[in-house]
Amino acid sequence: MKGFADKPNYIIELLDGSVTLEDVIDGHICDQTVMEKSAFVVGDLGALMQQHACWQSVVPRVLPYYPVKCNSSPVVIEVLASLGLGFVCANKAEVGLVLEHGVPPENIILSSGFKQLAHIKYAAKNNIQHLVCENEAELSKIARLHPSAKLLLQLTTESQAAENSMAFGFSLKNCRHLLEKAKDLGIDVVGAAFHIPSSCEDLQPAYTHALSDARCVFDMGLDLGFNMHILDIGGGFTGSEFQLKQVESAINTLLDAYFPQLSGVQVLAQPGNFYVASAFSLAVNIIGKKIKTQSWNCLSQGEKKEDTEFLYYMNEGVYGPFSHKLLGHPIAAPSLHKHAFCADEAVYPSSLWGPSLDQLDQVVEHCLLPELSVADWLIFSNMGTCGLEDLNCLSSSIDFPVYYIISTSDWYKMEEAGVALNNPVKNFSMLQYSA
Repeated sequence: MKGFADKPNYIIELLDGSVTLEDVIDGHICDQTVMEKSAFVVGDLGALMQQHACWQSVVPRVLPYYPVKCNSSPVVIEVLASLGLGFVCANKAEVGLVLEHGVPPENIILSSGFKQLAHIKYAAKNNIQHLVCENEAELSKIARLHPSAKLLLQLTTESQAAENSMAFGFSLKNCRHLLEKAKDLGIDVVGAAFHIPSSCEDLQPAYTHALSDARCVFDMGLDLGFNMHILDIGGGFTGSEFQLKQVESAINTLLDAYFPQLSGVQVLAQPGNFYVASAFSLAVNIIGKKIKTQSWNCLSQGEKKEDTEFLYYMNEGVYGPFSHKLLGHPIAAPSLHKHAFCADEAVYPSSLWGPSLDQLDQVVEHCLLPELSVADWLIFSNMGTCGLEDLNCLSSSIDFPVYYIISTSDWYKMEEAGVALNNPVKNFSMLQYSA
């Protein structure tokens, strides 16, 4: 493999022939001893590259800037940096991480509603010029600590306000005042940003309203003498190619109308979940089981019936890799390791719990599963945004291994599709996977 160094920080398993993700998971499950049975994650770097190819194919005009908060695994940063993505950082630590991976300062945006003074100073020291600003107090801080900054003004949108009780960003009616304040302080404003959440069901009016407001901000800025040339349309990309095509359909004619390519406006977005969610799978082990039986009278038949529910306890829960459940994000039911469903197989109401015995530690509230046994394994897919970088400190396990893989077919398909690594990936070493 071209571009991989002799002394890497990360080992990537290269899958040949018919070896699949399921084979890799099966192999690592077999490696677990009876005493350990620790959970683990498998990261498919080919999935990252496939998503990048999909993005370039569907929305080639929109430059992807990856929000590091979605998954700050150094391996993810390394791959996406090599693919030439920009990065959106929320704090000093994230800025430092992407700088360590060779990302040029001009490809980094510091974006946070309320930035610590130390973070603004760090951005100035490291020549991070692009900062997002959404209120007058932030504007004054930036003017004092980073006077050479180039600002993107954060607009609030109706769909974002409907999802959050606290509206972030400024309204269109306050835009002129903020621009005039920036002019008085001598701060350069170069564009605008907004966000349409993935929960938005009616994309066309949402983007129509947001892009129309952004055009107004650009016109006001140009009127005041600012060089407005960057438009950030935010995140809200689920990872589905179908949803991405829906977004493309909603924005295509609007961008041509409000920000035509000849205008020189650089359009970027923040696809976080889109890149990483599907790339990671989590394998957990059942460590406990309870049976809850409820009896009730069947009036029509005059007999007593019983309902059986199974409560399964796993070796990981909401205080580990499922922490996003505490933020209101539902967890999809897992698949069963090495289990083929039969049409006549009995399934039972089931719930999945973490190991803490805390009432909050319920991972999946209700799902239908066949009766399982202690020591069985469950596989959760689409776990790329579960905060892998924090698992070793939050997990109930002493060590939480993450295994990285890529198939030869994925690698060559990406090369054939023209997805070339812009920079050598210096911290990887390829090892042949052996089952």
